[in-house]
Amino acid sequence: MVSVSQSSSNEPEVRRIAGCDVEISEAGSGRPILFLHPMIGLQGAEPVLAALAAHGRVVAPSHPGFGRSARPAGCDTVDDLAFFYLDLMDELDLREAVLVGCDIGGWIAAEIATRSTSRVSAVVLSGATGIRVGDRDVQDLADIFALPKAEVDRLSFHDAAHAALDIAAMSDAEVTALARNREATALYGWSPYMHNPKLRQRLHRIAVPALVLWGAQDGFAPPAYGRAYAEALPKGRYDAIENSGHYPHVEQPDIFAARIGAFLEAAGLSGRATTSNVRSAG
Repeated sequence: MVSVSQSSSNEPEVRRIAGCDVEISEAGSGRPILFLHPMIGLQGAEPVLAALAAHGRVVAPSHPGFGRSARPAGCDTVDDLAFFYLDLMDELDLREAVLVGCDIGGWIAAEIATRSTSRVSAVVLSGATGIRVGDRDVQDLADIFALPKAEVDRLSFHDAAHAALDIAAMSDAEVTALARNREATALYGWSPYMHNPKLRQRLHRIAVPALVLWGAQDGFAPPAYGRAYAEALPKGRYDAIENSGHYPHVEQPDIFAARIGAFLEAAGLSGRATTSNVRSAG
């Protein structure tokens, strides 16, 4: 049973799912598109959620521990998040869903699909973390916990303007969400850093069509990392978006959504959706 709390038109709904209060934004109709956000949360995602709603029913939760979503006791690994989302898809009865995961959300999507694709028709991984590519002495991903924020922003965005945050203008709730996002990222991605040593060898289990969509100027997770992801997927295809870094869904939302729409059409998975307004992600 899923209970829904009352919310204003400017906020996502908070739903009780698998014993956890989770904030969720929804838009559109048709084939479910489960949008799994990156470590920055749903910040800046409103345009891409609206664009994706032209291709299906977009369901965009904040992961447990991120944004305003609670974190159940014992939920402290990406493995736990994968099973949480399997429960979410069951409780919301999402059938033949498209998983669209960005950054840590891509890692979660890959973990979900290696376990079960019974409710999944396709996977899109954008800037996904989660695997090891280089030798043990080679760092695959930039260390966000060791580098100054300015350097992390430079590596993450093609246009640094997208990284700018006016903390003074934010509400207490927005600042709290930012802090919770960083805390949750450290919890889920600290050790080993941003990967599961066993995930790469399990990617062969993802037999559904998979699009690996990468920012061509990604300095946090270089394009070679994305190509290695695509090569490990039985039906993987790599595609780059120019003029974007680690978060092409933020920097190029219309192109991002259009590439996904074309991928779904080519795979015979068009959503026959109608667009509706997206509630703010907070």
